[in-house]
Amino acid sequence: MKDTLRFITCGSVDDGKSTLIGRLLWESKQVFEDHLSALQKDSTRYGTQGEAIDLALLVDGLQAEREQSITIDVAYRFFATPQRRFVVADTPGHEQYTRNMATGASTSELAVLVVNASKGLQTQTHRHARIVAMLGIRHLVMAVNKMDLVGWDEAMFGQIVREFQPLVSELRFESFQPIPVSALNGDNITDRSAATPWYSGPTLLECLEKVDVTPRADSLKFRMAVQWVNRPTQDFRGYCGRIASGEVKVGDRVRVVPGGMETKIRSIVGWQTELPAAAAGDSITVCLENEVDITRGSVIAAASDPAELSDQFESRVLCLSDHPLVAGRSYLMNLHTCQAVATITSIKYQIDAKTGNHLAARSLGMNDIGVVNISTDRPVPFEPYDRCRRLGSFILVDRLTNNTVGAGMIDFSLRRAANIHWQAVDVNKSARSRQKLQKPVCLWFTGLSASGKSTVANLLEKRLFTAGKHTYMLDGDNVRHGLNRDLGFSEADRVENIRRVTEVARLLVDAGLVVLVSFISPYRAERELARSRFELGEFVEVFVDTPLEVCERRDPKGLYAKARRGELINFTGIDSDYEPPVSPEIRLDTVNESVDKCVDRILYALEHGLATNISEK
Repeated sequence: MKDTLRFITCGSVDDGKSTLIGRLLWESKQVFEDHLSALQKDSTRYGTQGEAIDLALLVDGLQAEREQSITIDVAYRFFATPQRRFVVADTPGHEQYTRNMATGASTSELAVLVVNASKGLQTQTHRHARIVAMLGIRHLVMAVNKMDLVGWDEAMFGQIVREFQPLVSELRFESFQPIPVSALNGDNITDRSAATPWYSGPTLLECLEKVDVTPRADSLKFRMAVQWVNRPTQDFRGYCGRIASGEVKVGDRVRVVPGGMETKIRSIVGWQTELPAAAAGDSITVCLENEVDITRGSVIAAASDPAELSDQFESRVLCLSDHPLVAGRSYLMNLHTCQAVATITSIKYQIDAKTGNHLAARSLGMNDIGVVNISTDRPVPFEPYDRCRRLGSFILVDRLTNNTVGAGMIDFSLRRAANIHWQAVDVNKSARSRQKLQKPVCLWFTGLSASGKSTVANLLEKRLFTAGKHTYMLDGDNVRHGLNRDLGFSEADRVENIRRVTEVARLLVDAGLVVLVSFISPYRAERELARSRFELGEFVEVFVDTPLEVCERRDPKGLYAKARRGELINFTGIDSDYEPPVSPEIRLDTVNESVDKCVDRILYALEHGLATNISEK
């Protein structure tokens, strides 16, 4: 039976990727009569080759792709030769569609990096090479296309290869084959070209047919992430998934991660039949001898070599969103079949796409590649990506919009961080709150600058203090004089500002205090993260809902006027967004209500349990 090679074409825009695949399909006799008739009509309407057939249209199927003569989405095509079957992913070259290119690369074993000979190496060429290497592709073919436009100049071909060679060494590809081609005319695609007597290497198709992409021998034993617990009857309980590595046989001892329980494989069920054994890539259902607590996201592994478990990782991340990835912000992490809440605790560095240099960064923008530390809300089973792609790759999802914002690969766990445990103490929050005869709570005031947050919070603390309550107020400006003195007002700095204040407020609540936090805190994601750090009922969001025009009229510090003149950048409400709360516990109107009235409303809500109760009963 012929094996199958999955490969991707990538490179900068207009380098001829779609034409290259179209030529492969044409030369391998994969274009049938009905396709040819449609292609001829489409070439007349959308083609870029005059009266000739435009082979790129065999791949570019979207209306927008044909109208603009670009590739936007990933297009998969299948073809075969007597030696091998192929699945090729044609991916876009435009920088704004890099996320689609990464999608195509994630399941490929080889990359054909197309370079326009007349333009040479582009930034996107380097970026795509780094992405395919990051995604675990170890075999690279460089198709130096449009050689006919430079007169089949051997020196120019050699110069492009020499300039690219250092990147090949840096990224440690197992094989690298440069080939001079003309996709439009078919030179060196399936047959050798008379225009390149100086080239003695294989044609593109020969290279694809002969390259050995057999995975390196690995000691990694059986692993399967559980996708579904199958319980069709009371007498059957099976665990479904696709084997990520190794092989398994009936009677093998396995361990479940997390949990650590050990048992034996009682049976293996395939498609409508029981199997004696199964191997990597097989989709199966396993039944175990003992009742074990297993849910979706657990990993069943060989007992002698179980999967790793951690809640702290160093990872490589590719940003796929217009909105930057920011240290301190939490996301949903989808890791194999497991989902957890993950926070980028630090961005160690950004990788320059062209030079590979490590750059200091507080955030990662669209198409940026970086190395980051990530923390999850609980230990999750995994394997380093270099050992197992299925158990080491993840995506990051925005918790509010559900948009995919990043793709990542785990390098290793931060074992020292994972070994840090909470120290139990005898004098705890409950004891401190009983001593103070109050229930601790965090009152989080949010709103635009000059909305009245600090004024209301200040009077509220005076009233609580007079009533004998133990309080502390954290004000945005005051905290920036010390704890957050090193932070500016970029999005990354604002996220870190709120993260630090959240942790301080949580410690003060643990001390039994009523804590009043007065910060603009413009982003919902950070306010929701702050809420998640407190126990149920301990976090009360107070939205001081004052319109921007009113805040500008007040402008006690003259900040709005400076922002309007362009003297302040990243000022909330002017050139930086404010995301109002959707359902705060308390909403205040400082336009139609006095400060005293606002404070009365907060006290009433607290004392009558409309938000939480700070009085010990």
